[in-house]
Amino acid sequence: MVIDGEADYIVQVAVHPSTADIVAKYRKQLFVIDAFVSSSKDMAVVTRVDIGTPRTLALQPATRDYVNTDGLTLIPETSTASVADGLLSGKYESGLTYSSLAIENPTRFRIDERIGTVDDPWIVYGRERLSDGQVVAWKESPAARAFHAQTPTRLDT
Repeated sequence: MVIDGEADYIVQVAVHPSTADIVAKYRKQLFVIDAFVSSSKDMAVVTRVDIGTPRTLALQPATRDYVNTDGLTLIPETSTASVADGLLSGKYESGLTYSSLAIENPTRFRIDERIGTVDDPWIVYGRERLSDGQVVAWKESPAARAFHAQTPTRLDT
């Protein structure tokens, strides 16, 4: 889309399985130009109501450590949205996805464990390289303000 001019920019969640491949494969055509942090939707382990104790759990691999997966066969998916789609189609017993799936479909799904929201890093890509080999940083970013607000501790020897 961006490379062929259909769009000027595109964003991708940094934990997406193809992120490293995209950065490497398109390094001369598609450039990382910015990044930001955004809260995810409220997440949970959502299970079909017709399943007593699930034996499998569909998840996006980056979310694996959100819950204890001992004793479960893990089914990798490309995104939490595709986990929701798999649950809706009956493909999966249980999945780590949006809690809204169970809330909006209480006769089909239950919430086995609430995760809450997670801060996701996002990458912004564009056709023009902005770094020119230098660090690109927002000097007045929330992180920079928090860092500069801390007073250094002096260690007396």
